[in-house]
Amino acid sequence: MELGQVLGALPPIVDPNVLHGAAARDDAAVYRIAPDRALVATVDFFTPIVDDPFEFGAIAAANALSDVYAVGARPLFALGITAFPREKLGTGLLEKIVSGGAAKLGEAGVPVVGGHSVDDAEPKFGYAVIGEVHPDRMIGHDGARAGDLVYLTKPLGMGLVTTAIKRGLCPPALEREAITVMMTLNREASEAMLAAGATAATDVTGYGLIGHLANLKGGADILVDAVPFMTGVRDLADRNLFPDGSRRNYAAYRDQVEWDGLTELEQMMFCDAQTSGGLLIAIPQENLKVFERAVPSAEQIGRMRDDGKIRVHS
Repeated sequence: MELGQVLGALPPIVDPNVLHGAAARDDAAVYRIAPDRALVATVDFFTPIVDDPFEFGAIAAANALSDVYAVGARPLFALGITAFPREKLGTGLLEKIVSGGAAKLGEAGVPVVGGHSVDDAEPKFGYAVIGEVHPDRMIGHDGARAGDLVYLTKPLGMGLVTTAIKRGLCPPALEREAITVMMTLNREASEAMLAAGATAATDVTGYGLIGHLANLKGGADILVDAVPFMTGVRDLADRNLFPDGSRRNYAAYRDQVEWDGLTELEQMMFCDAQTSGGLLIAIPQENLKVFERAVPSAEQIGRMRDDGKIRVHS
């Protein structure tokens, strides 16, 4: 069943205070509580994707915070979500996962104020995060204008890497790079995009670069050589280590893109499902220096269009 069918089971939203909601695949729900205040809410959790439990907790926290940062909001507090096998509670693994998440949330200045846990044979961990934003300053998906510059703040390849880790096939240096990338907060990029007058933004996660780019209204021209990938990811793609999510993304989006001669393998790399990926941001051309000074690691990967087409070309 497709996500759209599941969301279609929800009743229409008629409350005018709902500024962002599930129907538009927004990054987080945004609910206005006063003319100058809106609450931001998101939830995200998943099964372990790395071997170290502390790092798994930290990645889960950074990933959950990302949706709040993507709309230009400030996270206020978090609630933990834990599924863990009861018979393994005495191993200390859960304590390390929780500690890793709390440490990353502490880095963001976000307290964990509660949560819920269940007994489950397969471990899962994550957070619901509540934030705040001024209704006039939140960043959505539909404000980009033709000619705005498209930036990506983290390299791609996490889906391939995490699959390789699970199969014991990931080179140690690439595994360490990916873990560092996934544990990095999107806070600075979020603050910088607000200062630079971003017109649209999202974070790149489960739908891959192309899926999330399709959710930014207007379309875009993307330069193949400008899109950053972690070193060694192409080798994993050559070994067909794509997760199932990446394959579903490719099947869903491949016909919506002008690929300009890219091989099927290269196309799939642009559809690779990410965990705790970077922000995908549209910045007015006149403000590019403001943004690039604040986030020197961000890569300018293309320009927005106004005809809805996505073209990936040399």
